[in-house]
Amino acid sequence: MTYHPLHAGWSLSSDGSSHELDGVPATVPGCVHTDLLAAGLIDDPYLDGNEHRLSWIGRTDWTYRTTFTWSPDEHERTDLVCEGLDTVATLTLNGTRLGDTANQHRSYRFPVRHLLREGDNELVVRFGSAYAYAEERRAALGERPGAYDEPYPFIRKMACNFGWDWGPNVVTAGIWRPIGLDSWSRARLAEVRPIARADGTVEVSVRVERTTEEPLDLTAEVAGVTAEQRVEGRAAVLALQVPGAGLWWPRGYGDQPLYDLTVRLGAQEWRGRIGFRDVELDREAFKLKVNGVPVFVRGVNWIPDDCFPSRITRERLAERFGQATAAGVNLLRVWGGGRYESEDFYDLADELGLLVWQDFPFACAAYPEEEPFRSEVEAEARQNVARLAPHPSLVLWCGNNENLEGHADWGWQDRLGGRSWGAGFYHDLLPSIVAELDPTRPYWPGSPYSGEPLLPPNDPASGTIHIWDVWNREDYRHYAAYRPRFVAEFGFQGPPAYATLRRGSSDEPLTPDSSHQKAVDGQAKLLRGLGDHLPQPGTFDDWHYLTQLNQARAMAFGIERFRSLMPYCMGTIVWQLNDCWPVTSWSAIDGDGRRKPLWYALRRVYADRLLTVQDGAAVLVNDAAEPWSGELHLVRQGLDGRPLAKEVVAVHAAPRSVLRVALPPSVAGPDDPARELLVARLGGERVVSGYAEDTAVAYPEAAYDAHAERTPGGYRVTVTAATVLRELALFPDRLDPGASVDEQLVTLLPGESAVFEVTTGRELDTRALTAFPVLRCVNEVVRS
Repeated sequence: MTYHPLHAGWSLSSDGSSHELDGVPATVPGCVHTDLLAAGLIDDPYLDGNEHRLSWIGRTDWTYRTTFTWSPDEHERTDLVCEGLDTVATLTLNGTRLGDTANQHRSYRFPVRHLLREGDNELVVRFGSAYAYAEERRAALGERPGAYDEPYPFIRKMACNFGWDWGPNVVTAGIWRPIGLDSWSRARLAEVRPIARADGTVEVSVRVERTTEEPLDLTAEVAGVTAEQRVEGRAAVLALQVPGAGLWWPRGYGDQPLYDLTVRLGAQEWRGRIGFRDVELDREAFKLKVNGVPVFVRGVNWIPDDCFPSRITRERLAERFGQATAAGVNLLRVWGGGRYESEDFYDLADELGLLVWQDFPFACAAYPEEEPFRSEVEAEARQNVARLAPHPSLVLWCGNNENLEGHADWGWQDRLGGRSWGAGFYHDLLPSIVAELDPTRPYWPGSPYSGEPLLPPNDPASGTIHIWDVWNREDYRHYAAYRPRFVAEFGFQGPPAYATLRRGSSDEPLTPDSSHQKAVDGQAKLLRGLGDHLPQPGTFDDWHYLTQLNQARAMAFGIERFRSLMPYCMGTIVWQLNDCWPVTSWSAIDGDGRRKPLWYALRRVYADRLLTVQDGAAVLVNDAAEPWSGELHLVRQGLDGRPLAKEVVAVHAAPRSVLRVALPPSVAGPDDPARELLVARLGGERVVSGYAEDTAVAYPEAAYDAHAERTPGGYRVTVTAATVLRELALFPDRLDPGASVDEQLVTLLPGESAVFEVTTGRELDTRALTAFPVLRCVNEVVRS
């Protein structure tokens, strides 16, 4: 068997557009946008308002063309293998039509040996406009309601390409995954699907494509154990038992041993890695168990990290996953408006012990079930369920995002008029495919979903819920009104880092409107969300600091509340971890990969051990394998640092438990809420809590000593407080876009010091590094 990649010599041309382009050098894998950008023919669609000026690209037909050399070889068959075509494509080889495609989410294989000729061969891939295809299908099948006035339900393509409330409308086309010639004789491994369990068993299911009816030798080997079989048909199953196999665990629960599995069919070989573990789902409580152990999910929602997937490298994913794990995250939910992710994505999750919840790609709309969509959905689901089966990190298949809720609660039924909307996919087709091909993993029809089709989908009492009245209408304290079993989506907006905003906009000076804002009424919601927590900003600098801080506080408040309900509530999945461009959104990591203050808040509230003050109690959340014991120090003190009352309580929180300690009367309430704070400390954990919102606290004018010294990796900034300093933050990216800091949002009491480690390769002005607007705290805004 030989494989010949066809990634060189491509050119790109437009067809039937007012923008006539011909012979543009093209990169494969890639897409039209990245090719035009590389050729200097368009501006960056992520900057300023270019997204809208470039909308013609998605409404244009495009042709990719290459010439390659081929020589006859000893093989019987040669196939053109297209791992990813985006999306509506017609392929021709040497003038002969090979076939048509209309699904970004699957691969294709075309027999071509009879069309190849010695010497030069021409391969042409013509992409029709995704818009034209989707709108034609919509006209034929009838309108379907959805969250956006875009035709994405009518094409099997990444839905968020058509724009979302955090993402640009950049409707792509192109050969987005590898393409090449695969030559083989007698037989090939068409599919290898290993299913490993915690008892050390591995069941390897194999599909064979063959040109001969002769028996074939099939072997599988893992951890020194081998199984063999003579295959006479087109399918086979090999069973192996690995004695003493180490269990694969989520991060925080144990190690992640991975085992190399090799499958051979004659001279052909398949290699992959597996992990031994079991997954269960308690459906009513929506409680995930791995190897019989309940796991509290500290999750984040994952969106495509770039609208142009060929730019997402393994190194970029590793950076993003490192940011997630450093923030205490143990699960990534691959959201249904995106795509099935790359092998690198799931490989890294396997290695790091990050659980993966995988949505099938349906989101926020009614989807037609008629042909050709049903067959396409079945083909893509079968292919991807089989492809991802080896990965121990994958623990849940979910049918869709918010479509069940949309049908039940968003007025879709009257608008549908009896037309199909996707129920047959979520309740019949997809669960049957998962049950057949991946029986060790649970399937859930959608999120939110309460476990039964007749129940309200977003009922907090069972299954999963999404909470969006906070952010859209309610103050973030409304999170406390919920008693959910599992929160699969909730979020609060904040702008990106200053350097990201500066790169994304040419505005001089920057204003709040310089950042892309795709959410309905988003700017007003940002200001309304400040409520009585923080003052209304009078300048851009104050807007940037206060809205970032408020995002961090809002999400910390919600997570603290929901974690304190463990084990009744067994998970939170924050919307969202990442962004794909410079935008004001709900992310913790912005579109340029910079950590927002929310990330630092997540690191605190997603830690194994969390100390929080809620409703007259100190709450100890111990999600560690060891008990948490010690003396809980509770001090009521004035803003000047003077202790007013002090209590010490011996505490013991068992592993994976929550302990509530009622505040003693001497510290439970203040004499003057505007001039007092509560400080709770247990070992190395400390919380400074106000008796009133910051806007009602009589903070003194911020007084401190701050100095910066050079270190081998950047600078060390030391701040010593002369007064209380509330939510001290350092933003070194204002001086160097490549600079980062190890800590944010630190409250100092008079006489205390904080050290910030700034990483940068540049020489910075130390006076600027220790002054406004790089160094910020709440005092200065409240006082002003």
